[in-house]
Amino acid sequence: MRRWGHFVYRRRKAVLAVSLGFFVLSIVGLLTGGQPINAGNYDVESVHAANLEAAQLPSTTGSSFTLILSSSQATFGQPTFETAVNSAVAPLRNDSRVSALTTPYTASAAAAPLLVSTDKHSVLVQVGMRIDFSQARSQYGQIRGEVRSSSLSITATGDVPLAYDFDTYLADDLRRSEVVSLPLALILLVIVFTTGIAALLCLGVGVFAVLGGVGAALALAHAINVSTYAVNVVTLVGLGIAIDYSLFIVTRFREELASGSSVEDALATTMATAGRAIMFSGLTVAIGLSGLLFYTGTALVSMGVAGAIVVAISVLYAVTLLPSMLAILGTRINSIRVPIMQPKPFGEGAWHRLATWVMRRPWTVLIPTVAILLIAGSPFLDLRLANSDVNQLPTSAEARKGADLLQAQFPQVGQNTIVVVVNFQHGRPTTAANIATAYQLAQRLAALKGVTGVRSYVSVDPTLTLSSYQSLYLQPKGSLPSAMQSVLTNLTGSSIAVLDVANPYFVTSDQAHALVRDIRASDGVSGATVQVTGDTAFDIDLVNYMIDHTPLAIGFVLITTLVVLTVLLRSLVLPFKAVIMNALSLSAAFGALVWVFDQGHLSSILGFTAGPLDPTIPVLLFCVVFGLSMDYEVFLLTRMQEAWIRTGDNRTAVADGLERSGRLVTGAAAIMACVFLAFALASVVTIKSIGVGMAVAVIVDATLVRALVVPAVMRLLGDANWWAPRWLRRPQPERHEVAPAA
Repeated sequence: MRRWGHFVYRRRKAVLAVSLGFFVLSIVGLLTGGQPINAGNYDVESVHAANLEAAQLPSTTGSSFTLILSSSQATFGQPTFETAVNSAVAPLRNDSRVSALTTPYTASAAAAPLLVSTDKHSVLVQVGMRIDFSQARSQYGQIRGEVRSSSLSITATGDVPLAYDFDTYLADDLRRSEVVSLPLALILLVIVFTTGIAALLCLGVGVFAVLGGVGAALALAHAINVSTYAVNVVTLVGLGIAIDYSLFIVTRFREELASGSSVEDALATTMATAGRAIMFSGLTVAIGLSGLLFYTGTALVSMGVAGAIVVAISVLYAVTLLPSMLAILGTRINSIRVPIMQPKPFGEGAWHRLATWVMRRPWTVLIPTVAILLIAGSPFLDLRLANSDVNQLPTSAEARKGADLLQAQFPQVGQNTIVVVVNFQHGRPTTAANIATAYQLAQRLAALKGVTGVRSYVSVDPTLTLSSYQSLYLQPKGSLPSAMQSVLTNLTGSSIAVLDVANPYFVTSDQAHALVRDIRASDGVSGATVQVTGDTAFDIDLVNYMIDHTPLAIGFVLITTLVVLTVLLRSLVLPFKAVIMNALSLSAAFGALVWVFDQGHLSSILGFTAGPLDPTIPVLLFCVVFGLSMDYEVFLLTRMQEAWIRTGDNRTAVADGLERSGRLVTGAAAIMACVFLAFALASVVTIKSIGVGMAVAVIVDATLVRALVVPAVMRLLGDANWWAPRWLRRPQPERHEVAPAA
């Protein structure tokens, strides 16, 4: 790294040109990138069953949405209401993207009542589309704009409006967070550096890194499914980490210049110290994010890949673009001074006094501080997990309004449906043996507690017996009653039959969960396999999938981090201490997450609906925060390590390292916390919770943990902090004897 510093100084214009070339590639990625989507294909029963449906019942995967048209005066059955409804949806009939339009006035006699609300003041219009889901999502805004009425209120809901609203609110959240976080970051950088040029340079590197990360994530969307949340995670992580790395590099460079080094030597030393530290730090952050790769088939994989890419880009710019600019600027990095209080001379600052104060009374500081952190984390013991739903959107979102309206006014449509997929081993579903199998299963399901009805090809008419169904399905499909033809088309395939089990329970309720478990626990059927899917089944399976894969992900992150820190610090004790310190920071963050978002405290202030956490949030928080917390640990310990190598005295090393890095780490944490808190202003609860959780973790980590717990523990461990077997030690320079810290 020292040689790299000399090389960058001597070839600064060439290195700068190469860095700008990477920036151009980022812009190309932004302009030509693919479309992020939220898709899952992980190894659970509900996904396998849904894949069977998609393969054999293409009509169930077509793009569609539902319109709710309401009148405060007119009711269904009045000519004025019918005229208003037909007039509002008339433009859709002429839209080539619309394949079907079903209203209560065009539906069959059996289906029409399902499209009318209980008070008859609202009706449903189901809109089918010829375009696929990705196209429907991007063009939905234009299609929805065609539906207008001066006498009716119109609300849309369904998967397409839900996806469109998520895209819209996520984009708005991203813009809002950037507008808030960038000016705050600049102000804090000016306070830390007391010079404008240094502050602008760090902010510029942060912006370059984010653009590179977003461009890479969108380019990646051409090859794999990239979650819509990945772009927000890239911005969240990239902006904070790139500014932090720039802060560490520029601060060390200015420190070396102030000690009398030439620009070239200052840059070489900066790369050999801070540059080396950020490369290891970037590796630890990437290791944390790589834990997300263990959740194969979920959206977390793309978040992990995109997050690791933006970390790599941040490190790349920190060791290419930034040092080349420092080589060009030289002493001008201190230009545009701002009249802010300057730090006190070394050895007299507040951080030095704090470190020595803590080391005089380590147990007195350590025990209550750790107790506070554990108490703060205690709400996590009451964690509830559930798959995210429309409640992740704000109450103002149309898709959420429509879902609430559907549930309240159309209970026959808005109720929860558990989907049972029967895959027959021999023949089509309409053979006599398979009809008997499906009929017996439908009867058994209908008898379960909580089931209000079973919709299937063997329960179209409750007056028909098994033998009647077997006789009817011997006839050609075209000669069957229209209701049976419709069910055969929509609920049977070449080897499967779908049984829709209706129930009144909320999707993520304990009662709905119990019903799915009852269905899965019931006796199997001969000649077929039975699998359960639907929203409740997805909820159960995702939570279990995340729980099952988490131990392996955490184990990988911990072990790999320990190895990397052992190589960096040449100590067997400090890596374990660092991991424990991170666990304390995470404890407080997880506790805050449950206390705020699960239990609902501050919900009125932050503007969200309290409820169980999405199972991906704790995992994402662990993987991101573990790496980011290790970021500060690396910089703190490397400065302590420098002092230890120089003096051989543990107390002096701790006080020296904390003083040299304490103000810097606090400033970096303040900047990162501002970035994260800007995301706490998001409308989508997932992004809001991630922002709050990360902000709490960073603030706790940079204050209670790094300022109090770390020096206290290192004082108690003494010289054991730096012990390593002979094969791990590096050659030590001659030490200068100093008086131990008080």
